[in-house]
Amino acid sequence: MRTLNFQTVSRADIPTQDAAADLRPVVLVVDDERVIADTLAAILSHSGYAAIAAYDGESALEDAALIPPEMLITDVCMPGMSGLELAIAIRASVPDCKVLLFSGQTSTAEMLAFSQSAGYDFEAISKPIHPKELLAKISKLTNAADETPSPAAA
Repeated sequence: MRTLNFQTVSRADIPTQDAAADLRPVVLVVDDERVIADTLAAILSHSGYAAIAAYDGESALEDAALIPPEMLITDVCMPGMSGLELAIAIRASVPDCKVLLFSGQTSTAEMLAFSQSAGYDFEAISKPIHPKELLAKISKLTNAADETPSPAAA
């Protein structure tokens, strides 16, 4: 029987040189439901974006510190740090980051109104959303319709 030798590596020790050199727009997708975050990241990756999936606000902040995203797509209602709190924190460190909040909760409108009254201009969409609609919204927000790589370039 062959023994495999694995080594645990901390997130900070993962080289980011290749990701930073990648010219595709970086999109950070955050949802506490892993299947949603992973699915959206896969759709975005196949559509020409450099997508990173995170499953909570703290991990997303760590990822954003390593590779600043051009766009954050985050669920609003998550345990611990909410998507709104995450969006505000990301904007503090990456001021040009576009933010797209999504939720299946009716309270999203109230949270969006609160963020706007605090001076933040975030977009919101409702779950579920068809991938084509999501990609169109992302393209509109980033004004990169002509610059976004085609799926074949990914």
